[in-house]
Amino acid sequence: MIGFYVAVLATGIWASKKAKAKTTSGTVTEVVMLGERSINLAIGIFTMTASWVGGGYILGTAEAVYNPNKGLIWAQMPLQYALAYIVGGLFFAKPMRERKYVTVIDPFQIRYGKIMTVLMVIPALVGDMFNLACSLTALGGMVSTIIGLQHVYSVMISAAVAIIYTLLGGLYSVAYTDVIQLIFIFIGLWLCVPFLFLSPIPLDISITAFNNTYQPPWIGQLKTRDIPVWLDEFLTLGLGAMSFQSFQQRNLSSVSPAKAQITCFAAAVLSVIVSVPSTLIGAVAASTDWNQTDYGTPSPYERNEAHKILPLSLENLAPSYVSIIGIGAITAAAMSSIDSFLLSVACMFTSNLYKNIIRKKASDKELQLVIRITVVVAGSIGIALTFIENSIVFFWILSADMAYCIVFPQLICVLFSEISNTYGAVVGFVLSLLLRLLSGEPLIGLPSVICFPGGEIIDDVYIQPVPVRTVVALCAFLCILLFSYIFASLFRRGILPKRWDVFGITKITVPTLDNQNSVPISLNDADGESLMMSSDVTKS
Repeated sequence: MIGFYVAVLATGIWASKKAKAKTTSGTVTEVVMLGERSINLAIGIFTMTASWVGGGYILGTAEAVYNPNKGLIWAQMPLQYALAYIVGGLFFAKPMRERKYVTVIDPFQIRYGKIMTVLMVIPALVGDMFNLACSLTALGGMVSTIIGLQHVYSVMISAAVAIIYTLLGGLYSVAYTDVIQLIFIFIGLWLCVPFLFLSPIPLDISITAFNNTYQPPWIGQLKTRDIPVWLDEFLTLGLGAMSFQSFQQRNLSSVSPAKAQITCFAAAVLSVIVSVPSTLIGAVAASTDWNQTDYGTPSPYERNEAHKILPLSLENLAPSYVSIIGIGAITAAAMSSIDSFLLSVACMFTSNLYKNIIRKKASDKELQLVIRITVVVAGSIGIALTFIENSIVFFWILSADMAYCIVFPQLICVLFSEISNTYGAVVGFVLSLLLRLLSGEPLIGLPSVICFPGGEIIDDVYIQPVPVRTVVALCAFLCILLFSYIFASLFRRGILPKRWDVFGITKITVPTLDNQNSVPISLNDADGESLMMSSDVTKS
């Protein structure tokens, strides 16, 4: 394990020297945040895949397959992220990269101004912080299960290593360490699988896939009443992932829009391949009589330890040296997500809040200091959040809901709709937040105030008959377009006086673009101030 941490840290330090060499030809924004937009195709594919193939991805897939109430059909993460990569490559990578944005919040800042920027950056920052805490929590549980290291120490050591190399080299360090981590994940997990199959305790997984042996078939089943929930969960990550800065950052750091698209498509395939060992380990665990192992009875599911099924399987069904290799692979998976979320939080805070709102005249050195401070603060907050009870489920629900229900509809409108304006965006933001809160969430104990007809009450909890998150996202999307059109028409026709236009949509003029040169142009932001940008940023 020490050897693993040293290898990752050494790679991060080596990459930081590459970043310093690049600083002479680019600004701190270009180098630290985006690797000067020069990440080549091979490195881009590795870092794009590793940004989402984290501890939650590896553990969650195995847990879903093993869980008697779910099974393979509910192990959605591989398909969700494959869908996210494909949709991102087809529709989002090219426009985001062509307009040379720095963060996923930039389109809102350029088009809507300060107020909407603050509204959008809050759920984006909070969502990434929750994802960071989720990865750290999963990592602490895994390491403590295999090698007996206390939860707090495993979390702090892993976070410290990720913070150090992220501080030193920014995206360069994150990208190059992702290569090492993804190799560890792929080789480590595949090395463990044969030993689990050779163990005499588990039955043949081809038999237990369809027979009720030690538990229901691990292939799972999808009842008619569960279809809305299945679709909702599938689309929440499959489409909501477009809103994560960690995803868009990889697109924006590519050499060209075409290579950004290729990176997405390649990552879609690679992410599914990496999930195969976790799926097999979950199937082996479901085919095991745990009374024949040192773990004993009751089973991990009955002890509420299904989330630890992968490390528990390695510990009880494989030799000790094999389980150590497996935990190294899982640690690599968790760290590959931790550094991505750390850098995402630092980039959005520094670029969208500090540089463009708090200190518009900040120098490159000042911005670099802010990035480093933000990385340390974000890491510290993430460590503190890991001590919240049941935090993995809580954090996952909050981060996914914020991305899909609030940010995703806004991102579609700001990128692809000419109608949308600040009024529609604000109304859509408030509506989506209220609808999601009032619809309830059983997993975190949030009661349903709005009860869609046709649902049922199970264990005093109202189960919605519709895909709630998708309904909220659609309502937000339609609301943004509708109210944008209404307010634009009211001001254009003089029904509302222009002096009431607090967001300044009547002051915004369409710029004349010079296709030959990058000429500075001016747009009025929502506060009436001149917002400077280049023509290649605003081209659509």
